[in-house]
This record gives sequence, structure tokens and C-alpha cells, in this order.
Amino acid sequence: MRYRVKSGSFLRRVGFAAAALGATGAMAQEDVAGQQTVITAAHMLDVQSGKTIDYPAIFVGADGRITNIADARTVRWGEGVKHIDLGDRTLLPGLIDMHVHLDGPADIGGYRGLEFTDSFWGMTAVKNARDMLDAGFTTVRNVGSDNRNDIGLKQAIDAGYAVGPRIVPAGYALGATGGHCDSTFLPPSLEKADGKEEGIGDTPDELRYQVRRQRKYGAEVIKVCATGGVFSRNTEPGQLQVPENELRAIADEAHQWGLRVAAHAHGAAGIRTAIAAGIDTIEHASLVDDEGIRMAVTRKRPVWFGMDIYNTEYTQAEGAKNGVLEDNLRKDREIAQIQRDNFRKAHRAGVRMVFASDAGVMPHGDVGKQFRVMVEYGMTPMQAIQAATKNAAEALGREGDVGAIAVGRYADIVAVDGDPLANIRELESVDAVLKGGVLVKGE
Repeated sequence: MRYRVKSGSFLRRVGFAAAALGATGAMAQEDVAGQQTVITAAHMLDVQSGKTIDYPAIFVGADGRITNIADARTVRWGEGVKHIDLGDRTLLPGLIDMHVHLDGPADIGGYRGLEFTDSFWGMTAVKNARDMLDAGFTTVRNVGSDNRNDIGLKQAIDAGYAVGPRIVPAGYALGATGGHCDSTFLPPSLEKADGKEEGIGDTPDELRYQVRRQRKYGAEVIKVCATGGVFSRNTEPGQLQVPENELRAIADEAHQWGLRVAAHAHGAAGIRTAIAAGIDTIEHASLVDDEGIRMAVTRKRPVWFGMDIYNTEYTQAEGAKNGVLEDNLRKDREIAQIQRDNFRKAHRAGVRMVFASDAGVMPHGDVGKQFRVMVEYGMTPMQAIQAATKNAAEALGREGDVGAIAVGRYADIVAVDGDPLANIRELESVDAVLKGGVLVKGE
């Protein structure tokens, strides 16, 4: 279907309870002045209340933020207002992925990466960002990149030189020498002369400096690898690699600067240590134990789990062809089902959950496929959607601008043909995407 974009005076004869959306009563049966765009559709998911609202009229100002949500049956808008009519579709807030690597093409694994020059990865990030936007993800948190590719891409998108989602960048990920976030594939003769890669530290003071350094050059979140990983060499997922005093130094320093911290943590000991140290989000959480779940539920400062429970389907099917080493595929196989079972257990226990795909391990345009697995492992469709909207915005500290279709927030909106609450797989291929009230997919 082509979407009808109109301007001029228009009166919609449709109905819903405007009060349920917090619209101003003065909107009803009056001309709406000073609005730039109005977006209409048959249905809208209000992720804050968990309800479906019929026939919304969403007004957007020149700054791309929502100014009013009104009863499309009774509201009128005057000349010069652009009308985007999405017909019989259902609207959702723009989706948020809390764990992506935009400069990591999924089809290049292992030592195949050495075929390409250093600047190649930043170039691939441009397409990957567009793929994520087209998939309905209007905000992403990029948790670690080489050469600060995520920061450069954010700047290019914000300045209009590229098209993509809103990016929350981390710059370089932090970690221990020889750990998951260090370079572990090359011999000493090919390492840096001083022996340390960017982001690597082995004392609290070194890691505090790295927090300051990443922030200085544009990081808006700090990423640390607390345990070993699946797709590094010479590390195992369960290994604790950064002790509590170092993790606490990272968290305290980041919080002092107003930044939040994400900890890559597969192993149970690493998860418990990261929670005790004050880390804000636990990435992967694959081998979490009962005590780690209890700590996540009861800690006074909120902690969130972001568990990437889809991507193993891609890595096991395509990894060997892409060059991923068998040892990495072995680790992936060993933790995949454990992680899914622990996702169900953590969710059932009341752990705060956010959507986190680890895009880059799998293709960026496929991240919507994770919703199906989240529902299979215990979430309702609304809970899975809230993990990628309301919850993610809270975990980012961005409740004022993303994560819901609400007055004051950006008009970042996704439209699908069917009802995602009846069939969550509607989100595997969205039909239209708006960012800041501008239609970027569906024209």
C-alpha cells in the first residue's frame, strides 16, 4: 500500500477516547493552529498503559516532537498542515535496540576481517544503520566500536549526511588485558607498541581514565566486558575478567559524569559482581544463577537485563560459511539454550528486561526476529514490545524523548499491517517508519 500524504484542511470521521491519550480538551472540534504534521491510522499501541487506542491523530511540531494526540473524529486542522494517513495499520513507538554493533557486518567472521582496511568498518556502519531504521528501530545503543565509528556515524546522521536511527554511542569498550574486549586474535608482533589497546585497563585508576577518555570523545554510555565472551579468542564466557573494585570504579566514574554503564557478562560470578558494583545493564546474562536474579530484582538502583536470545539461530546456520572459528561456534552452542531458559526464569522472577539483539553477530535488518523468541520464552507480545520501547527508554534515562507515542516525545513511529499483539511476527517486517514525524520508510 502507498501511504497518503496530504496537506490542507481535512476532517476525519473516526473515533476514540482522546482523554485516554492525555489530549487537551480544547482540541476537540476546533482548528488546530501551529501544527506542522498530523499522523493518522486505525490503531495505536499505548505502551505506557498497555492498551490499544483506535483512530489516533498525532500532531507533530517543527522540532519533530509530538505536540498533541487527539480524537481524529472531532479535531480539524487548517491549511498548510501535512497529513500522513497510514490507513488501517497499527502504530507503535519507534523500537529501541539496546545492544548493537553497527560497524560489524554479520557475514564477515574470524580472520576474514583482516582482508579489509581499517576504514572499511565505518563505511559498512552506514548501511547497517539504515537497515536498522528500516526494520523499525529508531533508536539504538551501540555498545563498542573501533575507531569510534559509532560516534562518527551519530554525528553524520545528526548533521544530515547519512540516514539512520538515533545512536547512543559508547566509543571503545573497556576491559582487561587479554579479556573479551581486548584484541585476542593477533600475535604480539602485530599489537600496539605500548602493549595496550584503546579502552583497556588493569587498575581502578586506569579504568577511571578510560571512562573519562571515552566521554571526552563523544561516548554517551560506557561499555565494559566483565567476563569472557563467545566471539573472542582465548576467553570463556563464564570467566570473571574484571574484579568488583575495578567495575565499581567504572560505574562510580561514569555515574559522576551522568553516564550509564553496560556490562558484557555471560558468567554467573561476573553478573553478580557487576550488579554489586552498580552497573546499570547486564548484557547477555547467559549463565545467570538464582542469586544473580535475586540481586537484579532487589537492588535499590534499577538494573536491567538485555538478553540476545535470537542470534544463535543465525550464527549456527551461517557462521562457518562467514568465517567464524569453530571454537567460537562451540561456545555459542554451549550457552544458547541455557541463555534462553534463563531468560524465561529471569522474566518470571521480575527482572527488568530490555530488548538487546547483538546486531552485528546477526544481520542488522533481521533484529525484529527476536520478538518471536522473547514471546516463546515467556513474555506476552505487549511485554516484548515494552522491552523495546518503554523499558529501554527508562534504562537509557530517555523517558522524555523516546520509547512511547506521547506528548513531548519524538514522533518516532512504526506502522504494521496487522495486530502485533495477536501476531508478534508482524514486527519482523514493518510497513512504515517515521523518525521525528518524517516518513523514512513506506513512501
